[in-house]
Parts: sequence; C-alpha cells; structure tokens
Amino acid sequence: MKLNIAVEILSALAHEGRVTLVRLLIQAGPEGLGAGELAASAGLAATTASAQLLVLKNAGLVQSERRGRHINYAANYKQMTGLLQFLMKDCCCSRQEICAPLKGSIR
Repeated sequence: MKLNIAVEILSALAHEGRVTLVRLLIQAGPEGLGAGELAASAGLAATTASAQLLVLKNAGLVQSERRGRHINYAANYKQMTGLLQFLMKDCCCSRQEICAPLKGSIR
C-alpha cells in the first residue's frame, strides 16, 4: 500500500461515527448490513450514516450493493488488511516481543 492511500484511509477513520460504522460492518461479516439497520445500530440518523458511509466507501473501506430499493454495506476486508499490513510492516524494528501483545488482543 502506498503512503497516500494509507493516509486517505486513516483520514476516513478519523471520526467517531465512521469508526462505529466500520466496527459494526466488521462484526457483521462478509454479508454486511442494510443501510437502515446499520444506521440504527450505530445510533445515527439515516442521512448522517449515508454521508459517513460515502466517506468510508470513497476510502475503499466499505462496499455497497443495491438490493431492490435497499442498499447493503459490507466491510472491505482486503483494504483493511492492506492498511494493517502497511502499519505493521516496519513495526517494532523486527523485535517480535514488542508486537506480540497485538496477536493476543484480538477477540
């Protein structure tokens, strides 16, 4: 991943509502959630959620699919994995013991 793309993604995540939406989509799995359900779960108005999802979509963090009159959103795991790999690439100066706590913190 190039630095400018990582910066764009991190910028998109620099908002409480957008982080909440991304976390909900990660938890939902590859099938994702409908826009209305997602907004309600995040405690956001539909128009606010829509605007925040557009920012996340433009950063490549979420994907959308129209299903009739409804839009379903899902996390783009490939983009997220790329960002995490970019951030961890030079992590800890190759000292495994520094990054080791991250491996056990995922639940």
